[in-house]
Parts: sequence; structure tokens; C-alpha cells
Amino acid sequence: MRIAVIGAGITGVTTAYALARRGHAVSVYERRRYAGMLTSYANGGQFSVSNSEVWNTWPNVVKGMKWMLRKDAPLLIHPSPSLAKYKWIAEFLLNTINGTYERHTIETIRLGLRSRELYFQIAEEEGIAFDLTRKGILHVYKDEFYFKAALRANASIYKQTGVGRTVLDPAGVKAIEPRLEADGVIGGIHTPEDATGDIHKFCVGLADVLASKYGVSFHYEAEAPDLAALTREHDAVAICAGVESAALSRQAGDPLNIYPVKGYSITIEADPDTIPQVSLLDDEAKIVSCKLGSRFRVAGTAELAGIDYDIPHARVQPLVNWVRRNFPSMSTEHVEPWAGLRPMTPSMLPVVRRSRNPKVYFNTGHGHLGWTLSAATAELIADEIESTAQAAP
Repeated sequence: MRIAVIGAGITGVTTAYALARRGHAVSVYERRRYAGMLTSYANGGQFSVSNSEVWNTWPNVVKGMKWMLRKDAPLLIHPSPSLAKYKWIAEFLLNTINGTYERHTIETIRLGLRSRELYFQIAEEEGIAFDLTRKGILHVYKDEFYFKAALRANASIYKQTGVGRTVLDPAGVKAIEPRLEADGVIGGIHTPEDATGDIHKFCVGLADVLASKYGVSFHYEAEAPDLAALTREHDAVAICAGVESAALSRQAGDPLNIYPVKGYSITIEADPDTIPQVSLLDDEAKIVSCKLGSRFRVAGTAELAGIDYDIPHARVQPLVNWVRRNFPSMSTEHVEPWAGLRPMTPSMLPVVRRSRNPKVYFNTGHGHLGWTLSAATAELIADEIESTAQAAP
């Protein structure tokens, strides 16, 4: 079959790979000049199966309301009026009311476990170097409330899904990552099977493999996609366009409730001896970090502000301050800030299905877990396309 994939971020390139491996003729359409230049450029770097809890809980709603007036809050909801934002928040609250947290978290974990396995296979088979580190993720807690919540999730959800998690006392935390300033740490959880890597390097590397080995054609700096034209020229079209998927879904006659939830990161060039070797997750601050070769990546915060790529000092400074508190010996002289828009659904689950248009398919809406989930959802949408596209009129 001739199949078009819209988007060359992590979801697009993994979808193209899943389809090309099955022998289909794949064309990728990307509005930017290179692969992985937007949300897949400088994220937190974690394959974070151990951080799969969806956000639809009442404690998160209460915290979000308290944070609304703080410019440096981990979650910031801009008060400016927006129908799309209000619609997204209303459906998010509906999922919270309906108690979808545990069911959707378990579904996310299962996707993440499969995806992590696929990434390792792809990297080994195709020879893609992307600063992969397989030393797990260390969750660090300095507040009793957050630590107890993590222990409850560990007992009620993660154990039943087979995710390996080791509960640690402060000495255990320090033993795993001695560079961490551990004053105030009351405990931690280590997930040794999780990993980290540079998402941008992976996207570029896989795109090169797709073009050279599998004959996939890439159309960079492409005009805004015209679904009607693409469906005339192809047997199927897969929309993997991140936050731009919402507009494309309206072209398909099947509008998706996807909102751009903004996140920030900083990348620090530092003395290698000061960079922690284990990826960290600070649940209270909503900040993650990882080592990427000679660089240290720190990412976090969520912001509902529409399509906005500005990088205000007040949103980046908490990330710098976090580094200075937890790794005081690390220089923050050379810091590169970045902002990306996560394509988030109100249920926190990706949309992986055929649209109402029989030749159009969705693989989008992965939110903050695009790096964690995309390899698995790529296989799912490839299965769906193969099973239904040939029967489409």
C-alpha cells in the first residue's frame, strides 16, 4: 500500500518505520526542515514507564487551582479566555469525576513496557546512537505527602503490571546517586529497567535509516497538508502531527480534543564529574533530569496557554534553581532553554484509531509521554491500517 505519514517527530518516524518494515511504500510529510524539531527536540529524555500515572485525580485538580496565581508554578493555567482550553478542562474534569485514573494508568504502563522493548530493538538492529543510558530512574521525595502517594501507587498499580520498583531510604537514595545533595530527602523509589536517551538524535537517526534502508521518501518544508489531496494519492494517511493534529482532524471530519500543554527544558554543558549518572524525577517539583552524553537535561512544568513558544524567564528559572539546590557543584553558566508543546488529550491517553474518514488514521495525543509510548502505538496503528485500509472505498 501507498501510505502517507504526516509529521516527522517521534510518533511520525516510528509509525513510518512500523509501516515500512512491513513492506509498504511510505511518504512522510513534515512542515519543518528536519525531523524531530518541535516537541521531539529537547524533552526530558526519559522512557518513563515508572511515571505513567495520568493526571486525572482530585489532588492534582486542587493543586492546579492553588498554583494558578504563581508564575513559577509546576502547573500554570493562563486565565485568558479560550473555548478550546475550556472544552479541554471540562473533559479533563469529566474523566476525573468518572474515576478513570487507575484504568488509564494501567493502560499507559502496558503501552510503555512494550514501547521500551521496541526502542531497544530498533536501536540495536538499525545501529542508532542516541545517548542511551540504561541505569533506571530514581524518584526522589522530600515531602511525606508525595512519598506516601507514590507508595500507594506502587502497591496498587505498578506491582500488578510488573514494573520493577525498589523503595529506598535516604541512604539508599544517596548510594544510587552520590552526586545528589540529599539534605531533606526522606526516601526514594528506583525503577532499574527504565532508561533515557536523546529523542532528537533518535528521530534524526531513524529518519536517515528509513530513507537509506527502507526507501521512505521525506518531504520536508511541506505545505500545510491537504487531506483530500493526500487521500486521493495514497491508500491511507496517518496523522502523527502533534498539536497540529487537532486542525488536521477537523479536515478529516473527526475533530479531536487535543490541547497544547507547554513544557520547558534546559540543557547544560557541564563538567562530566558533576553530572548525575542516574536519571531523576522530583515528583513534588514535577521536574525530571537525565544525562545525555556530556550534557545534563532538566525538564518540567505544564502550562495551558495555547500555541505559544515564548520562553519567559519566570518559567525557566525554577529549573535552574532546582539544579543549583540539588547539584551545587555543577556550573549553570552555560544553559540552553527550550519550550515545546505536548499534544494532550483530556483522558491522558493517545488517540490510536481510524477516523471517520475511512482513509485517515490517528496516532497522536501522547502528551508528556510521546517518547515513552510512540514505538508501541506505531505498531498498533500499523496493525489497524493493514486490517482496514484495503477494505476502504
